[in-house]
Amino acid sequence: MEPRLKAGLWASMAIRMADQAGRMAMVLKKGDEDAGGILCVLRGRQGCVVLSQTRDAEGRPAWLRGTGNDPVPEPEADAYVARQTSRDPDLWVLEFETPDLVPPFEARLI
Repeated sequence: MEPRLKAGLWASMAIRMADQAGRMAMVLKKGDEDAGGILCVLRGRQGCVVLSQTRDAEGRPAWLRGTGNDPVPEPEADAYVARQTSRDPDLWVLEFETPDLVPPFEARLI
């Protein structure tokens, strides 16, 4: 199992990587600095995708498409985020403008 990176540090890194790639990014909601989970909202031309941080069977960091394989309309993505944050107040929510809906950070999707 890989060691876990603190959520606040990971969020700062992801925002910086987006900035370096020339993409807009922002923190919509701060969660627990040390152990909060992370949701990433990717907004693009075709709609939105929400990625949820998880671990695979071997304990490696990975991402799930919380809103499904296909892009969804913005209100549907916002409703998903609202449901998740109401269940877990420690969640971080990051938003990225990505025309192609590809995250500006290394992400292994499962």
